[in-house]
Amino acid sequence: MDRIQNRNLKALQNIFVNTGNSRDKTQRIVQGLLTWFSQNARDLPWRKTRDPYAIWISEIMLQQTQVITVIPFWERWMRELPAIQDLAKAAPDRFLKLWEGLGYYARARNLQSAAKLICEKHGARFPHEFSDVLALPGIGRYTAGAICSIAFNQPQPIVDGNVIRVLTRLFGMTGNPKEKTVNQQLWATAGQLVEQAGKLKTKSRDNCSHFNQSMMELGALICTPRQPRCPDCPLQKCCTARQENRVDSIPNLIKRTEATKRVFTAFVIEKNGRFLVQQRPSKVVNAGLWEFPNVEVAEGGASQEIHPFEIPSRAMPLCTIKHSITRYRITLAAFRATLRTRQTVQSGAWLAMAELQQLAFTSAHRKILNHLAKVEPA
Repeated sequence: MDRIQNRNLKALQNIFVNTGNSRDKTQRIVQGLLTWFSQNARDLPWRKTRDPYAIWISEIMLQQTQVITVIPFWERWMRELPAIQDLAKAAPDRFLKLWEGLGYYARARNLQSAAKLICEKHGARFPHEFSDVLALPGIGRYTAGAICSIAFNQPQPIVDGNVIRVLTRLFGMTGNPKEKTVNQQLWATAGQLVEQAGKLKTKSRDNCSHFNQSMMELGALICTPRQPRCPDCPLQKCCTARQENRVDSIPNLIKRTEATKRVFTAFVIEKNGRFLVQQRPSKVVNAGLWEFPNVEVAEGGASQEIHPFEIPSRAMPLCTIKHSITRYRITLAAFRATLRTRQTVQSGAWLAMAELQQLAFTSAHRKILNHLAKVEPA
Protein backbone atom coordinates (compact mmCIF):
# COMPACT_ATOMS: atom_id res chain seq x y z
CA MET A 1 0.00 0.00 0.00
CA ASP A 2 2.83 2.41 0.85
CA ARG A 3 4.49 1.72 -2.51
CA ILE A 4 1.24 2.48 -4.31
CA GLN A 5 0.77 5.71 -2.34
CA ASN A 6 4.35 6.82 -3.00
CA ARG A 7 3.97 6.06 -6.69
CA ASN A 8 0.81 8.16 -6.84
CA LEU A 9 2.51 11.04 -5.03
CA LYS A 10 5.47 10.95 -7.41
CA ALA A 11 3.09 10.93 -10.34
CA LEU A 12 1.39 13.99 -8.91
CA GLN A 13 4.70 15.74 -8.45
CA ASN A 14 5.64 15.04 -12.05
CA ILE A 15 2.35 15.89 -13.66
CA PHE A 16 3.04 19.60 -13.60
CA VAL A 17 6.43 19.47 -15.29
CA ASN A 18 5.93 21.84 -18.21
CA THR A 19 7.00 19.39 -20.89
CA GLY A 20 5.16 17.19 -23.35
CA ASN A 21 1.96 15.44 -22.36
CA SER A 22 2.08 16.55 -18.70
CA ARG A 23 1.71 20.19 -19.66
CA ASP A 24 -1.02 19.31 -22.15
CA LYS A 25 -2.94 17.39 -19.48
CA THR A 26 -2.69 20.27 -17.03
CA GLN A 27 -4.02 22.69 -19.64
CA ARG A 28 -6.84 20.29 -20.55
CA ILE A 29 -7.87 20.07 -16.91
CA VAL A 30 -7.88 23.84 -16.45
CA GLN A 31 -9.50 24.64 -19.78
CA GLY A 32 -12.05 21.86 -19.40
CA LEU A 33 -13.17 23.09 -15.99
CA LEU A 34 -13.31 26.75 -17.06
CA THR A 35 -15.41 25.89 -20.09
CA TRP A 36 -17.70 23.65 -18.07
CA PHE A 37 -18.11 26.27 -15.34
CA SER A 38 -19.01 29.00 -17.84
CA GLN A 39 -21.90 26.84 -19.03
CA ASN A 40 -23.01 25.15 -15.81
CA ALA A 41 -22.32 27.48 -12.87
CA ARG A 42 -25.27 27.90 -10.54
CA ASP A 43 -26.83 31.35 -10.36
CA LEU A 44 -25.87 32.19 -6.78
CA PRO A 45 -26.32 35.73 -5.41
CA TRP A 46 -22.75 36.13 -4.13
CA ARG A 47 -21.45 35.33 -7.62
CA LYS A 48 -22.93 38.57 -8.88
CA THR A 49 -20.47 40.70 -6.92
CA ARG A 50 -16.72 41.11 -6.48
CA ASP A 51 -17.19 42.81 -3.10
CA PRO A 52 -14.78 40.93 -0.80
CA TYR A 53 -17.01 41.62 2.21
CA ALA A 54 -19.99 39.95 0.55
CA ILE A 55 -17.86 37.01 -0.61
CA TRP A 56 -16.35 36.66 2.85
CA ILE A 57 -19.80 36.48 4.45
CA SER A 58 -20.89 33.82 1.95
CA GLU A 59 -17.79 31.71 2.54
CA ILE A 60 -18.23 31.75 6.31
CA MET A 61 -21.93 30.93 6.04
CA LEU A 62 -21.22 28.07 3.64
CA GLN A 63 -18.97 26.31 6.15
CA GLN A 64 -20.78 23.08 7.09
CA THR A 65 -24.01 24.47 5.61
CA GLN A 66 -25.75 23.70 2.31
CA VAL A 67 -26.02 26.35 -0.39
CA ILE A 68 -29.82 26.26 -0.51
CA THR A 69 -29.93 26.99 3.23
CA VAL A 70 -27.42 29.84 3.05
CA ILE A 71 -29.03 31.90 0.26
CA PRO A 72 -31.84 33.55 2.30
CA PHE A 73 -29.53 34.10 5.27
CA TRP A 74 -26.90 35.79 3.08
CA GLU A 75 -29.47 37.99 1.37
CA ARG A 76 -30.98 39.10 4.68
CA TRP A 77 -27.53 39.72 6.19
CA MET A 78 -26.45 41.87 3.26
CA ARG A 79 -29.64 43.92 3.48
CA GLU A 80 -29.25 44.53 7.21
CA LEU A 81 -25.45 44.83 7.41
CA PRO A 82 -24.30 45.81 3.90
CA ALA A 83 -20.82 47.05 4.85
CA ILE A 84 -17.95 46.12 7.15
CA GLN A 85 -18.61 49.17 9.33
CA ASP A 86 -22.22 48.04 9.86
CA LEU A 87 -21.08 44.66 11.13
CA ALA A 88 -18.37 46.16 13.33
CA LYS A 89 -20.90 48.45 15.06
CA ALA A 90 -23.79 45.97 15.30
CA ALA A 91 -25.06 44.92 18.71
CA PRO A 92 -24.48 41.20 19.40
CA ASP A 93 -28.21 40.56 19.67
CA ARG A 94 -28.65 41.97 16.17
CA PHE A 95 -26.09 39.92 14.26
CA LEU A 96 -26.84 36.78 16.29
CA LYS A 97 -30.50 37.16 15.35
CA LEU A 98 -29.49 37.42 11.67
CA TRP A 99 -27.42 34.26 12.11
CA GLU A 100 -30.12 32.37 14.00
CA GLY A 101 -30.70 28.99 12.39
CA LEU A 102 -27.26 28.61 10.77
CA GLY A 103 -25.65 27.10 13.87
CA TYR A 104 -21.98 27.18 14.89
CA TYR A 105 -22.49 30.68 16.25
CA ALA A 106 -18.79 31.23 16.92
CA ARG A 107 -18.62 31.94 13.18
CA ALA A 108 -20.82 35.00 13.62
CA ARG A 109 -18.86 36.27 16.60
CA ASN A 110 -15.60 35.83 14.68
CA LEU A 111 -17.11 37.81 11.81
CA GLN A 112 -17.67 40.81 14.04
CA SER A 113 -14.23 40.48 15.65
CA ALA A 114 -12.67 40.46 12.18
CA ALA A 115 -14.81 43.41 11.05
CA LYS A 116 -13.62 45.47 14.03
CA LEU A 117 -10.02 44.55 13.23
CA ILE A 118 -10.47 45.57 9.58
CA CYS A 119 -11.85 48.92 10.68
CA GLU A 120 -8.96 49.46 13.10
CA LYS A 121 -6.04 48.24 10.98
CA HIS A 122 -7.21 48.60 7.38
CA GLY A 123 -9.41 51.69 7.39
CA ALA A 124 -12.60 49.61 7.00
CA ARG A 125 -11.34 48.30 3.62
CA PHE A 126 -11.10 44.55 3.23
CA PRO A 127 -7.37 43.66 2.93
CA HIS A 128 -6.01 42.43 -0.41
CA GLU A 129 -2.90 40.64 0.86
CA PHE A 130 -3.34 36.94 1.54
CA SER A 131 -1.35 37.15 4.80
CA ASP A 132 -3.56 39.97 6.08
CA VAL A 133 -6.72 38.04 5.23
CA LEU A 134 -5.36 34.89 6.87
CA ALA A 135 -4.64 36.88 10.06
CA LEU A 136 -8.32 37.76 10.55
CA PRO A 137 -10.26 35.91 13.29
CA GLY A 138 -12.16 32.89 12.03
CA ILE A 139 -10.32 32.68 8.69
CA GLY A 140 -8.13 29.71 7.81
CA ARG A 141 -6.06 28.84 4.78
CA TYR A 142 -9.00 27.69 2.68
CA THR A 143 -11.22 30.71 3.40
CA ALA A 144 -8.35 33.17 2.83
CA GLY A 145 -7.59 31.51 -0.49
CA ALA A 146 -11.23 31.51 -1.52
CA ILE A 147 -11.67 35.21 -0.78
CA CYS A 148 -8.42 36.27 -2.46
CA SER A 149 -9.04 34.18 -5.56
CA ILE A 150 -12.76 34.88 -5.99
CA ALA A 151 -12.77 38.57 -5.05
CA PHE A 152 -9.30 39.59 -6.29
CA ASN A 153 -8.56 36.89 -8.91
CA GLN A 154 -5.34 35.93 -7.15
CA PRO A 155 -3.78 32.50 -7.92
CA GLN A 156 -4.35 31.24 -4.37
CA PRO A 157 -5.18 27.53 -3.96
CA ILE A 158 -8.20 26.21 -2.11
CA VAL A 159 -8.75 22.75 -0.66
CA ASP A 160 -12.10 21.85 0.88
CA GLY A 161 -14.18 18.69 0.88
CA ASN A 162 -15.36 19.15 -2.70
CA VAL A 163 -11.88 19.94 -4.01
CA ILE A 164 -10.39 16.98 -2.14
CA ARG A 165 -12.85 14.67 -3.85
CA VAL A 166 -12.12 16.10 -7.30
CA LEU A 167 -8.32 16.03 -6.97
CA THR A 168 -7.96 12.64 -5.28
CA ARG A 169 -10.16 10.99 -7.90
CA LEU A 170 -8.64 12.91 -10.79
CA PHE A 171 -5.11 11.85 -9.87
CA GLY A 172 -5.90 8.53 -8.18
CA MET A 173 -4.61 9.53 -4.74
CA THR A 174 -5.20 6.54 -2.47
CA GLY A 175 -3.80 7.98 0.76
CA ASN A 176 -5.85 9.56 3.51
CA PRO A 177 -6.34 13.26 2.55
CA LYS A 178 -5.99 14.28 6.20
CA GLU A 179 -2.55 12.67 6.46
CA LYS A 180 0.13 15.37 6.36
CA THR A 181 2.02 14.27 3.24
CA VAL A 182 -1.12 13.71 1.19
CA ASN A 183 -2.69 16.96 2.38
CA GLN A 184 0.43 18.90 1.45
CA GLN A 185 0.34 17.35 -2.01
CA LEU A 186 -3.31 18.32 -2.41
CA TRP A 187 -2.48 21.95 -1.64
CA ALA A 188 0.51 21.86 -4.00
CA THR A 189 -1.64 20.36 -6.75
CA ALA A 190 -4.39 22.94 -6.27
CA GLY A 191 -1.75 25.68 -6.34
CA GLN A 192 -0.23 24.48 -9.61
CA LEU A 193 -3.65 24.27 -11.25
CA VAL A 194 -4.82 27.74 -10.24
CA GLU A 195 -1.47 29.19 -11.30
CA GLN A 196 -1.96 27.56 -14.69
CA ALA A 197 -5.43 29.11 -14.85
CA GLY A 198 -3.91 32.53 -14.19
CA LYS A 199 -1.46 32.08 -17.06
CA LEU A 200 -4.10 30.94 -19.53
CA LYS A 201 -4.79 33.48 -22.26
CA THR A 202 -8.54 33.93 -22.54
CA LYS A 203 -10.99 36.80 -22.86
CA SER A 204 -11.89 36.47 -19.20
CA ARG A 205 -9.93 38.35 -16.55
CA ASP A 206 -11.30 36.11 -13.82
CA ASN A 207 -9.67 32.76 -14.62
CA CYS A 208 -8.30 32.18 -11.11
CA SER A 209 -11.63 33.08 -9.56
CA HIS A 210 -13.61 30.93 -11.98
CA PHE A 211 -11.23 27.98 -11.82
CA ASN A 212 -11.38 27.66 -8.03
CA GLN A 213 -15.14 28.00 -8.14
CA SER A 214 -15.29 25.40 -10.91
CA MET A 215 -13.54 22.80 -8.74
CA MET A 216 -15.95 23.41 -5.88
CA GLU A 217 -18.88 23.36 -8.28
CA LEU A 218 -17.78 20.11 -9.91
CA GLY A 219 -17.48 18.49 -6.47
CA ALA A 220 -20.90 19.76 -5.44
CA LEU A 221 -22.80 18.85 -8.61
CA ILE A 222 -20.94 16.06 -10.42
CA CYS A 223 -18.11 14.52 -8.39
CA THR A 224 -20.35 13.85 -5.39
CA PRO A 225 -19.52 11.58 -2.42
CA ARG A 226 -22.02 8.94 -3.49
CA GLN A 227 -23.24 8.07 -6.97
CA PRO A 228 -21.07 10.61 -8.82
CA ARG A 229 -22.26 11.58 -12.30
CA CYS A 230 -19.11 10.47 -14.10
CA PRO A 231 -20.66 10.42 -17.61
CA ASP A 232 -21.44 14.14 -17.22
CA CYS A 233 -17.96 15.07 -15.98
CA PRO A 234 -15.85 17.27 -18.29
CA LEU A 235 -12.72 15.57 -16.92
CA GLN A 236 -13.79 11.94 -17.26
CA LYS A 237 -11.06 11.17 -19.80
CA CYS A 238 -8.41 12.53 -17.42
CA CYS A 239 -9.74 10.85 -14.27
CA THR A 240 -7.50 8.11 -12.90
CA ALA A 241 -10.13 6.83 -10.47
CA ARG A 242 -12.63 6.36 -13.31
CA GLN A 243 -10.08 4.71 -15.57
CA GLU A 244 -9.12 2.28 -12.80
CA ASN A 245 -12.70 1.76 -11.57
CA ARG A 246 -11.89 3.10 -8.09
CA VAL A 247 -14.25 6.05 -7.87
CA ASP A 248 -16.17 4.57 -4.95
CA SER A 249 -13.03 3.98 -2.87
CA ILE A 250 -11.51 7.44 -3.37
CA PRO A 251 -11.02 9.64 -1.40
CA ASN A 252 -9.82 7.32 1.33
CA LEU A 253 -11.47 9.00 4.29
CA ILE A 254 -11.40 7.63 7.83
CA LYS A 255 -14.82 6.53 9.05
CA ARG A 256 -16.39 8.91 11.53
CA THR A 257 -16.59 7.86 15.15
CA GLU A 258 -20.00 6.79 16.37
CA ALA A 259 -22.18 9.67 17.52
CA THR A 260 -22.71 10.25 21.23
CA LYS A 261 -26.32 10.35 22.42
CA ARG A 262 -27.37 13.05 24.89
CA VAL A 263 -30.79 13.69 26.41
CA PHE A 264 -32.08 17.01 27.77
CA THR A 265 -35.30 18.17 29.37
CA ALA A 266 -36.50 21.74 28.80
CA PHE A 267 -39.15 23.55 30.82
CA VAL A 268 -41.52 26.06 29.24
CA ILE A 269 -42.76 27.83 32.35
CA GLU A 270 -45.55 30.39 32.09
CA LYS A 271 -46.55 33.05 34.59
CA ASN A 272 -49.17 35.72 33.92
CA GLY A 273 -48.91 35.27 30.15
CA ARG A 274 -45.09 35.47 30.10
CA PHE A 275 -42.51 32.76 29.65
CA LEU A 276 -39.21 32.24 31.42
CA VAL A 277 -36.06 32.25 29.26
CA GLN A 278 -32.38 32.61 30.01
CA GLN A 279 -29.34 33.76 28.06
CA ARG A 280 -26.35 31.46 27.73
CA PRO A 281 -23.25 32.87 29.44
CA SER A 282 -20.09 33.94 27.64
CA LYS A 283 -17.31 31.46 26.84
CA VAL A 284 -19.66 28.49 26.41
CA VAL A 285 -21.16 26.89 23.33
CA ASN A 286 -23.83 29.16 21.81
CA ALA A 287 -22.83 32.02 24.11
CA GLY A 288 -25.24 34.93 24.07
CA LEU A 289 -28.15 32.95 22.64
CA TRP A 290 -31.43 32.43 24.46
CA GLU A 291 -33.08 29.22 25.59
CA PHE A 292 -35.71 27.83 27.92
CA PRO A 293 -34.47 26.49 31.29
CA ASN A 294 -33.16 22.98 30.75
CA VAL A 295 -31.13 20.18 32.30
CA GLU A 296 -29.25 17.23 30.88
CA VAL A 297 -30.74 13.89 31.86
CA ALA A 298 -28.45 10.98 32.69
CA GLU A 299 -29.07 7.43 31.55
CA GLY A 300 -32.03 6.07 33.47
CA GLY A 301 -33.80 9.42 33.68
CA ALA A 302 -32.00 11.02 36.64
CA SER A 303 -31.12 14.69 36.28
CA GLN A 304 -27.41 15.49 36.21
CA GLU A 305 -28.06 18.94 37.66
CA ILE A 306 -30.11 20.51 40.43
CA HIS A 307 -32.77 22.70 38.85
CA PRO A 308 -32.97 26.31 40.14
CA PHE A 309 -36.67 26.11 40.95
CA GLU A 310 -39.39 23.60 41.70
CA ILE A 311 -41.18 22.30 38.60
CA PRO A 312 -44.93 21.91 39.11
CA SER A 313 -46.05 18.31 39.24
CA ARG A 314 -48.62 18.95 36.49
CA ALA A 315 -46.06 19.78 33.82
CA MET A 316 -47.38 18.45 30.51
CA PRO A 317 -45.39 17.27 27.48
CA LEU A 318 -45.12 19.98 24.82
CA CYS A 319 -42.86 18.52 22.13
CA THR A 320 -39.71 16.47 21.54
CA ILE A 321 -36.89 17.85 19.41
CA LYS A 322 -34.12 15.74 17.88
CA HIS A 323 -31.08 17.38 16.38
CA SER A 324 -27.35 16.95 15.85
CA ILE A 325 -24.37 19.08 16.83
CA THR A 326 -20.99 17.85 15.55
CA ARG A 327 -20.63 14.35 17.05
CA TYR A 328 -23.65 14.57 19.36
CA ARG A 329 -27.16 13.24 18.66
CA ILE A 330 -29.45 15.13 21.01
CA THR A 331 -32.99 14.46 22.16
CA LEU A 332 -34.68 17.42 23.85
CA ALA A 333 -38.02 16.83 25.55
CA ALA A 334 -39.94 20.02 26.38
CA PHE A 335 -42.60 20.25 29.08
CA ARG A 336 -44.99 23.12 29.72
CA ALA A 337 -46.35 24.23 33.08
CA THR A 338 -47.63 27.28 34.94
CA LEU A 339 -45.54 28.56 37.81
CA ARG A 340 -47.38 28.93 41.10
CA THR A 341 -47.73 32.53 42.26
CA ARG A 342 -45.75 32.03 45.46
CA GLN A 343 -42.74 30.63 43.64
CA THR A 344 -39.85 32.87 42.64
CA VAL A 345 -36.99 32.49 40.18
CA GLN A 346 -33.52 33.86 40.80
CA SER A 347 -32.35 34.26 37.19
CA GLY A 348 -33.79 34.62 33.70
CA ALA A 349 -36.33 36.90 32.07
CA TRP A 350 -40.12 36.70 31.85
CA LEU A 351 -41.14 37.74 28.35
CA ALA A 352 -44.29 37.81 26.26
CA MET A 353 -44.51 35.81 23.04
CA ALA A 354 -43.89 38.87 20.86
CA GLU A 355 -40.73 39.66 22.82
CA LEU A 356 -39.49 36.09 22.55
CA GLN A 357 -39.79 36.22 18.78
CA GLN A 358 -37.26 39.07 18.67
CA LEU A 359 -34.53 37.09 20.42
CA ALA A 360 -31.89 34.83 18.91
CA PHE A 361 -32.49 31.29 20.21
CA THR A 362 -30.38 28.18 19.87
CA SER A 363 -31.72 26.07 17.00
CA ALA A 364 -33.36 23.41 19.17
CA HIS A 365 -35.02 25.95 21.48
CA ARG A 366 -36.20 27.99 18.47
CA LYS A 367 -38.08 24.85 17.42
CA ILE A 368 -39.65 24.68 20.88
CA LEU A 369 -40.66 28.34 20.58
CA ASN A 370 -42.14 27.76 17.12
CA HIS A 371 -44.15 24.86 18.50
CA LEU A 372 -45.30 26.96 21.44
CA ALA A 373 -46.37 29.77 19.11
CA LYS A 374 -48.68 27.36 17.27
CA VAL A 375 -50.54 26.37 20.43
CA GLU A 376 -50.36 29.68 22.26
CA PRO A 377 -53.35 31.96 21.54
CA ALA A 378 -52.42 35.34 20.04
